[in-house]
Amino acid sequence: MKKLEKLIACACGREPADYRLTGARIFDVFTGQFYEEDLYLAGGVILGRAPRPARKTLDLSGLYLLPGFIEAHVHLESSYLNPQEFARLLISRGTTTAVCDPHEIANVLGLEGLEYLLCEGQKTPLSLYFMVPSCVPAAPFGTPGAVLSAEEVGAFLKRRAFLGLGEVMNFPGVIKAEKEVLEKLKAVRLFEKIIDGHAPLLSGRELEAYRLAGPASEHEAVSLEEAEEKLRAGFHILIRRGTVANNLKALAPLIRPENFPFISLVSDDVSAEELLKKGHLNRILREAVALGVPPETAIRLVTITPALYFGLRDRGGIFPGARADLVAVTDLKTFTVKLVLAGGEVVARDGEAVFPKRSPSSPPPHPVLIPEELDFSVSKAPGKIRVIGIRPGEIITEHLLLEPKIEKDGVVADPERDLLKIVCLERHHGTGRLAVGFVKGFGLKEGALGSTVAHDSHQMLLVGVNDEDLKQAARRLKELGGGLVVVNRGEVLAELPLPIGGLLAELPAEEVAQRLAKLKEAACRLGGVLPNPFMSLSFLALPVIPALKITDQGLVDVNRFELVPLFSEV
Repeated sequence: MKKLEKLIACACGREPADYRLTGARIFDVFTGQFYEEDLYLAGGVILGRAPRPARKTLDLSGLYLLPGFIEAHVHLESSYLNPQEFARLLISRGTTTAVCDPHEIANVLGLEGLEYLLCEGQKTPLSLYFMVPSCVPAAPFGTPGAVLSAEEVGAFLKRRAFLGLGEVMNFPGVIKAEKEVLEKLKAVRLFEKIIDGHAPLLSGRELEAYRLAGPASEHEAVSLEEAEEKLRAGFHILIRRGTVANNLKALAPLIRPENFPFISLVSDDVSAEELLKKGHLNRILREAVALGVPPETAIRLVTITPALYFGLRDRGGIFPGARADLVAVTDLKTFTVKLVLAGGEVVARDGEAVFPKRSPSSPPPHPVLIPEELDFSVSKAPGKIRVIGIRPGEIITEHLLLEPKIEKDGVVADPERDLLKIVCLERHHGTGRLAVGFVKGFGLKEGALGSTVAHDSHQMLLVGVNDEDLKQAARRLKELGGGLVVVNRGEVLAELPLPIGGLLAELPAEEVAQRLAKLKEAACRLGGVLPNPFMSLSFLALPVIPALKITDQGLVDVNRFELVPLFSEV
């Protein structure tokens, strides 16, 4: 109460404000207009624009002052950065609030992983909120590192930092009214919190059944027609512009004056390299405006619309009582960030964070457990082989049927046809279980890539031309305790250690980005054609995104939601 009394005294001018921000053009999310006025802050909140005394003045002449950006859907783990490094990059690019879905680390480390992220996130000025993972595991076709029950989900929903239930990827389970899935949905309703959706290509009666069950957002729409149908069904549309999945161009025409309050711009999955070089939500704003979205509308899609969707009533706009999260940019085309305030304190200048780093917590241990002896051979059989076909710029794949290349009664990679071997190897429990398949789209002519980032169960995922390099990649990943590697002729050409659950680095963001660049360069020298081969690789193990994926149990036909054999006689 004393704090409120003091703030009212500051607002009325009986006591001086902490700051007067002068010279900027202030954006009002409610009117969609800019005003050249001073702005006053005290106690970490916004007082308003009416003149009053202030202790300090910040001159923002020539700049545009916007509400701090709000990221409505992101997987921190896809950046490969630990939470403090992740926060440093987001803050310096104007993002002051981020809603993370931590189902990656939860699938590996379970409850301990969630506690680790929560603890580390509190050490930064970034307001880091979470959604409780709904799908640990994501689907019944792999061996999870951990399992979260409906009771455990309910326990986390009680906590203030968790805003609701994370994307419900098991949409077939919702449609089939599976008991465990429905129990989690019911748990959320008890707390009157939000449920995020995930329903790629779902349409008609099944889409309506899915919405009826509770999921209220959708970030998997890839076409304007799909997004329009989902908007009409009452979903809040999250338009995704990530490192691999980029739906912004296709969905930009969806953003219209009559429906923009039901749309937000998100990154979903973005690498450290892109965060450093291109930015975060400021980059998405830049691209949206270039596509013809009015800047006044685009800004609201990363401020007030996500705030309203999540019920974050203390942010998203510049109004009395709002948390003093603000970003000053040079213009409304490049959105170059000059100054960032979080909770009324300056936390970034000229694209660089200015807050101190705190001592990190020790993450839960999780060694990579794979057999000493590995066998990735495939015996020939009648029929064609099922092949995962990569679609550049998307995480949806094709389900191809191709003639196999046979050598000595075995099926081998055929780089001349861009047909490579892919292996998914269980790494959490040491079962030795693995599946071998084939993939088209990487372009490698020699060597192999290896990763322990493989959505969502995060097994070891390998792709390459010959078995010896595949095995060498697996052995090196075990030695690293998880990470990314490029191997050719038995030699490790580039690597990035990810010792935190096989997902996150303990390195500064700049070094992570440098290593990622070297990994991509090495893959390119081997013939690789994908701009982000490791992020593309990571999604090939996600059995809730059509059409064909691989887990340690085998190939998954996602459209039929069942395991299928490598060989098909059809």
